[in-house]
Amino acid sequence: MSGIKALTFVMFMVFAMTTDSVGIIIPEIIKTFRLSLTAAGTFQYATMAGIAIAGFFLGHLADTFGRKPTIVVGLTLFAVASYLFAAGNSFLYFSILLALSGIGIGVFKTGALALIGDLSKSTTEHTSLMNTVEGFFGVGSIIGPAILARLLATGASWKGLYILAGTICVVLILIALRAEYPRTVKASRESKDLRHTVAAMKNRYALAFSLGAFLYVATEAAVYVWMPTLLAGYKGSAAAFAAYSISIFFILRAAGRFMGAWLLESFYWTKVLALFSGVILICFIGTVIGGPGAALYLLPASGLFMSVIYPSINSKGISCFPKSEHGAVAGVILFFTCISAVVGPLAMGVVSDALGHPKYGFVLATGFAGLLFLGLLLNWMFDPTRELLRQLDTTEYR
Repeated sequence: MSGIKALTFVMFMVFAMTTDSVGIIIPEIIKTFRLSLTAAGTFQYATMAGIAIAGFFLGHLADTFGRKPTIVVGLTLFAVASYLFAAGNSFLYFSILLALSGIGIGVFKTGALALIGDLSKSTTEHTSLMNTVEGFFGVGSIIGPAILARLLATGASWKGLYILAGTICVVLILIALRAEYPRTVKASRESKDLRHTVAAMKNRYALAFSLGAFLYVATEAAVYVWMPTLLAGYKGSAAAFAAYSISIFFILRAAGRFMGAWLLESFYWTKVLALFSGVILICFIGTVIGGPGAALYLLPASGLFMSVIYPSINSKGISCFPKSEHGAVAGVILFFTCISAVVGPLAMGVVSDALGHPKYGFVLATGFAGLLFLGLLLNWMFDPTRELLRQLDTTEYR
């Protein structure tokens, strides 16, 4: 199964190359189309809205038709949308393509997330593997902005990044079609439609973990979407460091996720997440108080502590359900993830436009970080899923 794992790792890396480069693309879009911060953020909103739609309405496809067909269809849609960027040059056209690529990402990501359950032998291994997968996502977050920066430095268009991502996707599709996937636990008849996704959304565990994902993503997106804009006017002694701040954030986040694969097998997950979220909150409070001079150090550093939080929340939320329902549940959590990736940056953009400076958006982001810490602290204190996860370890992973 090592080949399937490697394929899954590269899939996450590829779509991160585009989604996490948006903070660098937005300033280019503002200059080209003379947009406000709120309007330019459409490059974030459109993609995430597409992923959210796919997560909610199509997440059950991985349970209905199997992991492999779902992954291939999603990759194909993403590749087609990526290539089409070369064929147009209007803001509306780009926005539509971003939404379509988001739908493609949502389809193959829910298939891949469900596949992780099939590849795992325990809920603990599930969390460890999820951190490794998201570590490769972090690698894509480093590679994408680096390639984009090189393209822009040579006078080339940012569209080249999407063409490259589409080409890699074609290779992945060919490999996926030939690969042998593990046996999928068949979904029950009533699990094979949208009603099952709606039912999962009403489950208290799915809702709790989805809320955690929502708060985390709103906090993380503040950094990779708006930090370049916050630091754009910085003229201090560390100006050279500021130019690499977003890359440092992504490097620390990726390194932390690979470390997290070991960390969460050695230490209990509720404690790790509560402590790490507390450090994130301190980084954001320091940013609000210290301004850009503090932000260029604290916000990149927060990436190390953000690293394990999302994959662990995602993994534990999915692990609270039988494997036959992993596609639908992954879709629910993905829906809230992407709604947050739209609402959080949008709200920050609106606040920043209204008050005249990006720093005010980070005051709002600090509120998100505070709520995340409170939720994870309560989770550490009461640990409401301990017995359920133990039970599913016995019934689903043995």
